[in-house]
Amino acid sequence: MNTVDRMQAVRADITEFEIDAVVNAANRSLLGGGGVDGAIHRKAGPGLLEECRALTGCETGEAKITGAYLLPARFVIHTVGPIYSGKPDDAHKLENCYRNSLQLAADGRFNQIAFPAISCGIYGYPIQEAASIAVDAAFSFLDKHEFPSSVLFALFSQDHHDIYLQKLKRMGLR
Repeated sequence: MNTVDRMQAVRADITEFEIDAVVNAANRSLLGGGGVDGAIHRKAGPGLLEECRALTGCETGEAKITGAYLLPARFVIHTVGPIYSGKPDDAHKLENCYRNSLQLAADGRFNQIAFPAISCGIYGYPIQEAASIAVDAAFSFLDKHEFPSSVLFALFSQDHHDIYLQKLKRMGLR
């Protein structure tokens, strides 16, 4: 299978996926917040918050894994995206979010992982640039690894979905 064909952009609620892992666009405390982070914590229930407390936070660009509790997924991979500043380091940190999350999925031999548009909400990352970083990082990782076998970009808005889909098509999605 062509590497780009292992990626898909879907307009969906990431908390509804019955897959190996969903990625949480978390804050550094890992204790919940707004947007995707809040939705995942609300749906997963109090067990997720308890396990996240034991992790004592996460640095920007890093990723940590927990159980998914009441979510239909098996695991939640928490990653902290950069707050957009327009500096070159932002792209490196965002790329690390995807790379480190994918590495946890590969280590667990997960078949499917779903990502939101990391840092594109309150953290202010421009969606066009963020989509390019996300898709390029996933492509590069999948090109060298058997797992995960499939990456979903679960996008809440139609605009974000269309941008990711255009990027995938430019890369050769069939």
